Amino acid sequence: MNVRSQVSMVFHLDKCIGCHTCSVACKNIWTDRKGAEYMWWNNVETKPGTGFPTAWEDQEKYKGGWEKKNGSIELKSQNKGDALFKIFHNPNQPTMDDYYEPWTYDYQNLFNAPEGADQPTARPISMVTGEYINVESGPNWDDDLGGSPVYAKNDPNLDGLTEFQKQQLFATERLVFFYFPRICNHCLNPCCVAACPSGALYKRGEDGIVLIDQQRCRGWRACVSACPYKKTFYNWNTGKSEKCILCFPRLETGQAPACFHSCVGRIRYLGNVLYDASRLEEVANLPDDQLVEGHRSLVLDPCDPAVIAAAKANGLHDSVIESAQKSPVYKFVKTWKLALPPHVEYRTFPMLFYVPPMSPVMATKDGDVLNHESGDLFHDIEQSRVPMAYLAKLFGAGQESFVRYALRKQKAVRWYRRALTVGDVTMETAQRMLAEADCSAEEAEAIYQLTSLCTFEDRFVIPPMHREEAIAMMEDPMEHKASAGFGFVQGPQRGL
Repeated sequence: MNVRSQVSMVFHLDKCIGCHTCSVACKNIWTDRKGAEYMWWNNVETKPGTGFPTAWEDQEKYKGGWEKKNGSIELKSQNKGDALFKIFHNPNQPTMDDYYEPWTYDYQNLFNAPEGADQPTARPISMVTGEYINVESGPNWDDDLGGSPVYAKNDPNLDGLTEFQKQQLFATERLVFFYFPRICNHCLNPCCVAACPSGALYKRGEDGIVLIDQQRCRGWRACVSACPYKKTFYNWNTGKSEKCILCFPRLETGQAPACFHSCVGRIRYLGNVLYDASRLEEVANLPDDQLVEGHRSLVLDPCDPAVIAAAKANGLHDSVIESAQKSPVYKFVKTWKLALPPHVEYRTFPMLFYVPPMSPVMATKDGDVLNHESGDLFHDIEQSRVPMAYLAKLFGAGQESFVRYALRKQKAVRWYRRALTVGDVTMETAQRMLAEADCSAEEAEAIYQLTSLCTFEDRFVIPPMHREEAIAMMEDPMEHKASAGFGFVQGPQRGL
C-alpha cells in the first residue's frame, strides 16, 4: 500500500445559485493580466449546455483523456510516434473560436465623445486586434439559456439519451437547467502531466496539487489538448501554459482558495483524503461500468489502523492524517456516497467531486393556480426533469445506479427534515424513505448539518502543508522560513 495525501474538493450542485462570484474572485487574483484575458481557471456553466470552451466534453474533437488500448491505457491526444510532430501542428487544439475573442470597452468615449443628440456609448473593442467588434461569444454565453433547445441540443452528454428523452427534456413545461462550476480537478492520474514533453507539469508530493513550472514550460501546449476538461490554457504573451493552482499560497497559510472563500451559496468543501497510489494502474484499466466504484476504492479510510501505519511509513505527518480524519470530502465521497467524479471514463481520476442536483418539481399553471404534477412534496427521482441518463453520462460513466443512489438519499434527508421541522409528513413515512435510501436517522442529521448549517471550519479542513519537509529535500528550509508559495518572484519571460 502506497498511501499518499491529496487535497480534494466537493461541489454541492443543489446549492449553486450561479452568481459567478467564484469566477470573478479567481479572475481578479490570477488571470487579470496580459495574455490571460480569455482564461477562466474557475468558470460556471449552465447544463445542459456546451460549456467553456465550446463542447469541451466532445473528445472526438479534442482527443483529451486516456483510452484503453492493448491491455493498457494511452493518451488519446498523442503517442510516442507523433508527439514530436504535434508540437508543430496539433489539429485537436481548441482555437480562439472555441474560447472567445476577448474584448474590453471604449470607456473613454463616455467622457470624450463630442456633443450630440444621443448618449455616448462604450463600444466593445477586441483585445487581440484593437478594433471594434460585434461580440458573438463569451465564457458564459449560454448562461441561464443552457436548458433551451438552441444551446442544449449541442451538449455532448445528450448522446446517451433516446429521442423520446430528448423530446421530454425540451418540452416547454419541463425546461430546466442547473449550474456546473468547474476548476482544475487536480487529478490522481493527470493527462496534462503525462503529455508534457518538457516535464514542466508536476504533481506536488505533499498535497497532490498539479502545477506548471513556468521556468521549464516551453509552450508546446500538449497539456492543453491532453486535458479532457480543458483546464490548462496557453498564455500568448509569455509563451507559457497556465492553469488553476488551487491558490496554494493561500492553502500553505491555512486559508481556503479564493473561489471557495467567496462562494455565496456555500457549495464548496475542501479537505485532504488518503489514497493508495499503488492501485492507480489497476483501477485505470477497469471497464467503464466499474470505474466509479474503482475510483472510490482508491480513497482509504483514514481511521483504519493499517492505513495509518502505512501512511506513517510513507512519511505522512500525524497532523496530515488527523486532518484526513476530519475531511468533509471523505464523508461526501466514501461515507455517504453522495459525491461523484465528473466523467470518470476519461480515467484521470479527478479529485473534485460533485453532489448531483435535485430537479425542480414539475408543475402546470391553470389560470392563477399552480398545480404540482406530483401529489407528494417532492417528485419521484425517476420523474426528474433532468433525465437520469443525462446525469449518469456526466457523473457515472453512463451508470445510472450511482446517481440514483445519491439523489434518493438527498430526497430522503429532505423528507426526514420535513417530518422533524414542519410535521406535515409522518415520521413513519420519513423513516421508511431513509431505510429505502440506505440512510439512518443519524446519517441524515449529519448530512443536514454539513449541507445546511455548516460553518467555515466545517467546510474547509485545510491540512498542514508541511512545506518545510518538501523544501528540505532540496535546500536549507531556514532560508525559506518566512516564505510561502512561489518559488520565484520574477514574471516568466517569453523564450526562456
